[in-house]
Amino acid sequence: MYRLKTSAEFDSAHFLAGYNGKCANIHGHRWKIEAVVKSGELAASGEKRGMVVDFGDFKKAVRALAKSFDHVLIYEKGSLKSATLAALNDEAFRLIEVDFRPTAENFAKHFYGLLKAEGLLIESVTVYETPENCACYEEEN
Repeated sequence: MYRLKTSAEFDSAHFLAGYNGKCANIHGHRWKIEAVVKSGELAASGEKRGMVVDFGDFKKAVRALAKSFDHVLIYEKGSLKSATLAALNDEAFRLIEVDFRPTAENFAKHFYGLLKAEGLLIESVTVYETPENCACYEEEN
């Protein structure tokens, strides 16, 4: 089995609505996305002969994903009052609304799905919210 891994980082803020602890407050992280693709075989012919995937394409997809989440406030749908959202939008802050609680666990699964939709043979996605703490998602066989 062949495995290739690449990573990209982004800085964003989030908070955990309904959480009883310091993460209920808006705070930021230097998030890191680590993605792994796998294949039992290499391309047998053509430009990509001898490759699982072109590293350039793989890196580009992961970096584009990280860039899309860079320097934004990520919030769970329904967790901010409409007046708060209006004020943030009036200030032209970049916001990303997600349908899940913005935890490392949920981001790992979300990013996995986004990269898989790009046609990559994703085995797993690991999301670090600190250099020591991460969550990994991979589908069961």
